[in-house]
Amino acid sequence: MGWDAKFASRAERMRASEIRELLKLLDQPDIISFAGGIPDPALFPDAAFRAAYQDALTTANAGAALQYSISEGFPPLRRWLVGEMAKIGVPCGIDNIVITSGSQQALDYLGKLLLSPGDTALVTWPTYLGALQAFNAYEPRYDRLNPAQGNLTPAAYAEAAGQAGGRVKLAYLTPDFANPTGETLDRAARERVLDLADELDIAVIEDQAYQALRYDGEPVPAILALDIARKGHIDATRTIYCGSFSKTLAPGLRVGWVCAAAPVITKLVLMKQAADLHSPSINQMAMHHVAEHAFADQVAKIRAAYRHRRDRMLAALDRHMPEGVAWSRPEGGMFIWVTLPEGMDGASLLARAIETERVAFVPGSAFHADGSGTNTIRLNFSLAGDAAIDEGIMRLGRLIGASRRA
Repeated sequence: MGWDAKFASRAERMRASEIRELLKLLDQPDIISFAGGIPDPALFPDAAFRAAYQDALTTANAGAALQYSISEGFPPLRRWLVGEMAKIGVPCGIDNIVITSGSQQALDYLGKLLLSPGDTALVTWPTYLGALQAFNAYEPRYDRLNPAQGNLTPAAYAEAAGQAGGRVKLAYLTPDFANPTGETLDRAARERVLDLADELDIAVIEDQAYQALRYDGEPVPAILALDIARKGHIDATRTIYCGSFSKTLAPGLRVGWVCAAAPVITKLVLMKQAADLHSPSINQMAMHHVAEHAFADQVAKIRAAYRHRRDRMLAALDRHMPEGVAWSRPEGGMFIWVTLPEGMDGASLLARAIETERVAFVPGSAFHADGSGTNTIRLNFSLAGDAAIDEGIMRLGRLIGASRRA
């Protein structure tokens, strides 16, 4: 059977993740990997999760843990999240939160909810590869969102979208310690995003997977918090906040959440019902148990560990990178963004790095909607230890220097 002819047109835009493919290299023990945005499993609160699952499977709780549940998510977990959102200036109620299978599922649902074929999504250049993958299936076009340096006028965005046969429907960004650049937007840039969204009357998707991982500097208000300050109530806002436990507690449980105006949550619940009914009950119960008893201590522990590794990698880059290479100095998160000399291709460099130096990273073009940024690469520092960071960056610097001379 000729399956290719049977697939919907959207299937043509589905592409394998370069990052997911690179993760297969982790099984090769001689590879030093700076590729995936992977938390260190040695830092997982495994003892707390053992206790949490044991509690969930007690006689009193086992029925609920192993049973179907409501699509909105485990109520005690949602109530805990209401308290956490209040701490960052987002007063909301339980009806403003839905639990998703990681924030990646939230991005897929939001693409499905907001984008018709030919509509425009405003994204940063570069942006999170997983967001592009999630949105691609809904056949949008992309335009550049550049809140730090200045955006196009609302009229220019709208005109370009209309010429392409659709409308501007959303702006997507990671304002804190962005994947892949590690950059953080200041308050003025966040306010500019809201100004633009108000003029275009579009949704703002605020991806805050890394918000808890701040190592330096002062926190900047969430875009949703700024939106509420303008509008007076969360149900009057246009910002959709996507959160996740993957970078703080455990990625394998796939527990994330969306916090937004009640009409948005209502639609997402309907989509959840149609897609997978609900996220696994026992995982939500375990996550609530660990979040309630160990979240603050766990975040403090990983902040200290990842801050040290970031500083170690920055010091190694200072020592080993040849002239003409530049990199970001993130205040948090998991990534350092490296700009190679003009004309050097990150994908070609990766092939040589794996073959000759046994070092892996992610080429930067994967994070650009138009495939540009070929002379950039992303390095992850959260998984590697001190010796691997020192050795891997030394090898990479050696290879870049040799490539420049070639």
